[in-house]
Amino acid sequence: MSSGAGGALRKGTSEAYRCHMADEKPFFLHAGAHRTGTSSFQMCLHENRNALTGAGYDLAYPGRDGIPTGTLGLRLPAPRHKQGGTERFAGRVQEAVTQHSPDPTRPLILSEENIPGRMLHFSKAQFYPACEARLMALKEGLKGRVARVLFVLRPYDQLYVSGFRKRAEDNKVDDFNDLRPQFMAMERGWPGIVGAMRDILQPAQLIVVPYARRGSSVEALQMLVPGLADLPLQEPQQLVNLSATDAALVALQRRYRAGEELERAQWKAVIADHANDRTDHGFAAFSEAEVTALTQRYADDLSRIDAMDGVTLA
Repeated sequence: MSSGAGGALRKGTSEAYRCHMADEKPFFLHAGAHRTGTSSFQMCLHENRNALTGAGYDLAYPGRDGIPTGTLGLRLPAPRHKQGGTERFAGRVQEAVTQHSPDPTRPLILSEENIPGRMLHFSKAQFYPACEARLMALKEGLKGRVARVLFVLRPYDQLYVSGFRKRAEDNKVDDFNDLRPQFMAMERGWPGIVGAMRDILQPAQLIVVPYARRGSSVEALQMLVPGLADLPLQEPQQLVNLSATDAALVALQRRYRAGEELERAQWKAVIADHANDRTDHGFAAFSEAEVTALTQRYADDLSRIDAMDGVTLA
């Protein structure tokens, strides 16, 4: 059921969307996932904001990775929040959306990689445990139709390693080897998250893109929003969310485990100081057998996603 990401996405178009598309505010959601170039995508929105707003779109994206005009702050439920609190979070979503796009009919392009949840639960063998509650709060708070969702997937072995390394930049973490059993025992994977997005957000089109096929940020934006082919979009040149080397992470963990608390500017400086030291310290790696197992699981799960109704695997 794979198809091209342009006009051949009719597979995911729902009847409800076609019936109500004329009188509801359309939302185009870039939902990550984590470690798939989200910061670059949001920088792309920043650098092309004048062209996009001139073409009739409002924009909403956070500034957590230094995106100059990023101001979105979505508050969504975490696993600790009790069931039944969706309404409170939906109200916060509505407030955030209204701040960025007050016109009730003007389309909004929204990018937020934390929509399904955060990566910190991976170490407990939990794969986005609050995803469904977060999606329900988001859906209720949008007050419009979800025209299209773009969701980029990272292979499991890469996702867990990259997510662990990212968290180690500004937090004390356990040794990766101690967490490998939890990563290997994850209770669910991408099909569960994609299915929840389809069923709860009910987008007219849900486009799932394997990370290896993501392309540039401009190409990802064109997949998310149809009709941008003739717009003069520029690929972002500024490097954002620079990954730390093993040497930097070893140095940071030494300080965190000694009880130091570092401000963002301090740990960013450590990363910069060790950027050219590419020595492999074995900071985070799976065994060959584990990589093989996780790679097969990812391939099997992509096949499951490809077979889903209402989903297009690009």
